[in-house]
Amino acid sequence: MTRYFFIIPLLLSLFWLLYLRTNGWSIKQGYKGFIYIAVFSAVIAAFYTTMMFVTGR
Repeated sequence: MTRYFFIIPLLLSLFWLLYLRTNGWSIKQGYKGFIYIAVFSAVIAAFYTTMMFVTGR
């Protein structure tokens, strides 16, 4: 299951891009949203990596 976690940031970015395009905004105007998605995904990855080492898997 963990091997598919790379899909989370891809889907979030796709949905954000669709939201931007639907509302007539440019990617430059929505740049901060992509940063938030990257940070959120990095936090999730760090959490699961930590849990993997803590549990010994």
